[in-house]
Amino acid sequence: MAGATTVLVAQAAIAQERVFIQIEAQPSLAQAEAALRGYASRLDNVNGFSLGGGWYGIALGPYSPDDAGQLLRNLRANGVIPRDSYLAATSEYRDQFWPVGAGLATEAPVQPAPQPEAAEPPSETPVVEAAPEPEPQPVIDETPREARASEALLNRAQREQLQIALRWAGVYDAGIDGAFGRGTRGAMAAWQSQNGFDATGILTTGQRAALMGQYNAVLDGLDMRMVRDERAGIRIEMPTAAVGFDRYEAPFALYEPTGDLPARVLLISQPGDRQSMGGLYEIMQTLEIVPLEGPRERNRDGFSLTGANSRIVSHTEVSLRDGHIKGFTLIWPAGDEERRERVLGLMQTSFATTDAVLDPAEVSDAGQSVDLVSGLEIRKPIATVSGFFVDAGGAVVTSAEAVASCGRITLDDVYEATVAARDPALGVAVLRPETALAPRSVASFRQDTPRINSEVAVAGYPFGGVLNAPTLTFGALEDIRGLRGEEQFERLALAAQPGDAGGPVVDAGGAVLGMLLPKAQNGQSLPEDVAFAADASALQAFLDGAGLRSSVAQGEAAMAPEDLTAAAGAMTVKVSCWE
Repeated sequence: MAGATTVLVAQAAIAQERVFIQIEAQPSLAQAEAALRGYASRLDNVNGFSLGGGWYGIALGPYSPDDAGQLLRNLRANGVIPRDSYLAATSEYRDQFWPVGAGLATEAPVQPAPQPEAAEPPSETPVVEAAPEPEPQPVIDETPREARASEALLNRAQREQLQIALRWAGVYDAGIDGAFGRGTRGAMAAWQSQNGFDATGILTTGQRAALMGQYNAVLDGLDMRMVRDERAGIRIEMPTAAVGFDRYEAPFALYEPTGDLPARVLLISQPGDRQSMGGLYEIMQTLEIVPLEGPRERNRDGFSLTGANSRIVSHTEVSLRDGHIKGFTLIWPAGDEERRERVLGLMQTSFATTDAVLDPAEVSDAGQSVDLVSGLEIRKPIATVSGFFVDAGGAVVTSAEAVASCGRITLDDVYEATVAARDPALGVAVLRPETALAPRSVASFRQDTPRINSEVAVAGYPFGGVLNAPTLTFGALEDIRGLRGEEQFERLALAAQPGDAGGPVVDAGGAVLGMLLPKAQNGQSLPEDVAFAADASALQAFLDGAGLRSSVAQGEAAMAPEDLTAAAGAMTVKVSCWE
């Protein structure tokens, strides 16, 4: 049957002329990106695709069927890729998200439209256009009749802007439609009364200027100017007193803070199609500059992302037109919403594009790192510790301290979880995943008393989740009580790291003796190799009180180190605390 399947895949591939070598699939974008960075460091032509159903594929290619078959055999024989890697037709893949800025690798890259010959080459750095001279204001104001005549010369956008300013002034609460009906006239009269003018309900030229001056006063000091970025092919108004051009990291032009205001602007520019735009949509949501809380909208020809947290508010708009993906992101400090909305509105209305586009390969050395995508930081948790499964439904025991003030908790970067019970005195908490899980292994708590000075190990994520799998740190059981004789604690001779906190402490046979506690932060200074664990019997009593039935075991004969590593790792889970 396997041979027949291979033939069918090969025939489909030949019909399409280009194929991929499918090497791995991951159940989350974060896990896929971590694996991709590893493969990309040692292999060429590495791609990441959405597979649908929440899965993400890693593939090499594209290649001709003959070349792909030969390469597949060589890579498998040398152990470079998993032995279950196989040839896959292009139709199996959806949006491409790796490399950033790439379209589906089977298609010819979309070339920007031919540029007309220019008298001068494009500027290497963006140009900030000079501020326009202020329009002279009339010395003598108008009569109502003259005011109505000058008002008739306003276009729809100008009329809508006046309604927006009247709403900001607190005198107008109807729709922004550019139609000056009874509600708008009443708002104009109210504003005139508040500002010492005759309440005619018709704003003169000077009064309109005064209203807009009040409305835009909040922008004083930001120096809103038109910026022309010829390499990105974007023209947009920006707060040039707050941000300035820093560098290009395709598909972004980065404008960083130039003063005390921590504002940032990204211009987005790349060639591509709907699939590469979908990849950009996915990858941007993993960035630190796009907080999780906020609306997301996506259609065939564009998307928008808005996110907010305690530090920043971020808004991104992207559109696809004529094979070009163009857009911008505004990052603004939280708590300054009035200025942010005003700046964003000016950026939205001024945004314009040309046929120029950034080269997708333009990424500097500074923009490449395990924790960076095109020079931008990937979203990272506040803290990452360890935990372990204690029942078949996926309940997890971990450090109470580590999850005390989390906005969100995840297990293995994928599964959302909440705190179901906690015991601050014991230092432990139970996490319940929002969807039931099926752990590979569940902890069995040792019932009999372990021997002092016997070998123990803690399974955990000592480097804050940098490694994709738990590791074991070996040590010894120094005492079955705490320093002050506490029976619910154990003292270990074990050089644990902060990320190990919450992990299971196991004996040489894999039975759980307790849960590793975090290092004390009360100024107490102890030797590096002194650690403490919540005792197995105390953990069981806590779990019983939380309505969880735990498994038990007696002390068993020692396992081989590799078997113990596998057994302890199967029950251990990464616990991440997010803002």
